Amino acid sequence: MTATKTSVAQLRSVDANASALRSPGFSPIRLRMLMKRALAETGLDMSGMTVLTEAATGAYAVTPVLAAMAGAKHVYAFTKSGRHGTVSDAKRETLELAAPLGVADRIEFLEKVSPEVLHNVDIVTNSGHLRPLTAGLIAQLRDDAVIALMFEAWEFRREDLDIEACARRKIPVVGVNERHPAVDVFSFLGPLAVKQLHDCGLAVFGNRIGLLCDNDFLSPLHNGLASLGANVETFNNVAAVLPGAWDAFVVALQPADMPRVGEAEAAHLAACAPPGTVVVQFWGDIDRAALAANGLAVWPTQSVGQGHMGILLSEIGPEPIVRLQTGGLRAAEWVSRGGAVTRDGFAQLVPWPAVT
Repeated sequence: MTATKTSVAQLRSVDANASALRSPGFSPIRLRMLMKRALAETGLDMSGMTVLTEAATGAYAVTPVLAAMAGAKHVYAFTKSGRHGTVSDAKRETLELAAPLGVADRIEFLEKVSPEVLHNVDIVTNSGHLRPLTAGLIAQLRDDAVIALMFEAWEFRREDLDIEACARRKIPVVGVNERHPAVDVFSFLGPLAVKQLHDCGLAVFGNRIGLLCDNDFLSPLHNGLASLGANVETFNNVAAVLPGAWDAFVVALQPADMPRVGEAEAAHLAACAPPGTVVVQFWGDIDRAALAANGLAVWPTQSVGQGHMGILLSEIGPEPIVRLQTGGLRAAEWVSRGGAVTRDGFAQLVPWPAVT
């Protein structure tokens, strides 16, 4: 185990310009206000619990701090350098939130997760730095441990964690009901799609948009686009798209083993739309080369990784992330304490597969 305790002052000196470059909506004082509000609305109470999560940057810096604010006796925050920041960035931003709240002493940063840590935790979060949660990691957990999926159960991605290992150990993988009134992340999906369209140069207002969606994102996406004056038509698969003067197609199709927009689908969209029509990847993998070969524009231009959304929730501000992370912890805490899983509650369960 590599564990470090670092002061806010030490970390602040690593990048003196960090605060100046941060958008006002992401300021530590505002994040702390949003966190307090989310804790009050969800009733998150992690008293007596030990949590393993990540230390990250931006809005995602809130996760270990939320657990500590909710009374966790100890929070292990695993971190590593990546495209969103360095180890020092993650530690600094986490402590900038935690220190004024008086909870920094309960957060321990890790750069390696030891068996001793795994034997000690009540809840492990399915967070970016910790993924994948392997069979080896799961084998070290206590029998009563719970894994917090940190999004809805139906969005589960097999590459994130070994669900068979969880089934063998009977370790619950707990999704969060993002439509619960105290969480309500789905209400941000429409504005998020609008942000994508604005980023790629479309006004939305007056645009003719084909929304390709086969899942529960449909209603919030449609409502969000239509409320800004878009002419939206919905299709549950690419083959159903009809010819028209399309400005864009928003792809929000549940990921599968193969791209949801492959060569055949790209050819069909090109046959239905003017050259240069934009295909926006909200969710669901797409073949960028096939779309370009058929004369269609693609946004975002670079691959976002298999099964991942084409835009981060934090692109429209920290609110949806704070609410989602708090809800994810609340759902896992509820199941850990023996709470019943109901349709309108916080928690959902990822079904265990049959194992031998």
